[in-house]
Amino acid sequence: MTSGHFQLNGGDGNDSNSSSSTATTNTLTTGVTRENEKIRNFVFTKSNNSIEAISSLKEPVASTSANAARQESLEKLEIQIPELLQSGYSFYTWPCAPVLAWFLWERRGALVGKRILELGAGTALPGILAAKCGAQVILSDNCILPKSLAHIQRSCEHNNLVPGRDIRVIGLSWGLLLNSVFSLGPLDIIIAADCFYDPSIFEDIIVTISFLLDRNPSAKFIFTYQERSADWCIEALLKKWKLRAILINSEDIGKASGIEISDIIGNHTIHLLEITKES
Repeated sequence: MTSGHFQLNGGDGNDSNSSSSTATTNTLTTGVTRENEKIRNFVFTKSNNSIEAISSLKEPVASTSANAARQESLEKLEIQIPELLQSGYSFYTWPCAPVLAWFLWERRGALVGKRILELGAGTALPGILAAKCGAQVILSDNCILPKSLAHIQRSCEHNNLVPGRDIRVIGLSWGLLLNSVFSLGPLDIIIAADCFYDPSIFEDIIVTISFLLDRNPSAKFIFTYQERSADWCIEALLKKWKLRAILINSEDIGKASGIEISDIIGNHTIHLLEITKES
């Protein structure tokens, strides 16, 4: 799919907060939860036929005994995500996040040492998974939402990742070229789960991605989005900012581990795409 044909459209219109997969997510309450907080448990198991590349990013990962041992030990990964029972996009793990996380998990061998930025991280499931698989991860969310940034840090701490040491958490606003954007450093992969949820911010996201890809020409933006309206489209924005999009097949995500994609997404329609700069 090229930038000339890419649309965000469809529209099952179902934006329910209900969890869609008992196979991949279990909601439980623990003794360490705060008031109105629940912990969701995401379990990722080893694929018998793991894919060791992310899209066209196929350069070999440096092989060291430490990296080999890390990947061999990753037969199962459990991630705990705290969620708050209150309004706000940032405090709930939307269905797009497990899809992206499973996609990354099945390519975990290619993540070692990669420099990854997650945009609009929210509860940060994909970014935390990438960090657990050996990537150098920066989690970001709106710089004017300190509670969201604090919640990202809480998600990290729940998974034994120390912000500032094991993983970075920063404020970054889409469409604004603030100091935080310039201090990111080199990037290999940019990820996001369900960032295209409000048409009023589509161009802000595209502007940010275009700028980051200008500074990192070999990088790729890999994201999931949920269809909500037949009227939503970023085709013109992709052309304007000289970007191209391809659709990544997501139908087989999880199958090697015995998980059907329908178990992850429920009755939502979710797509996985990659954006790069036009050559």
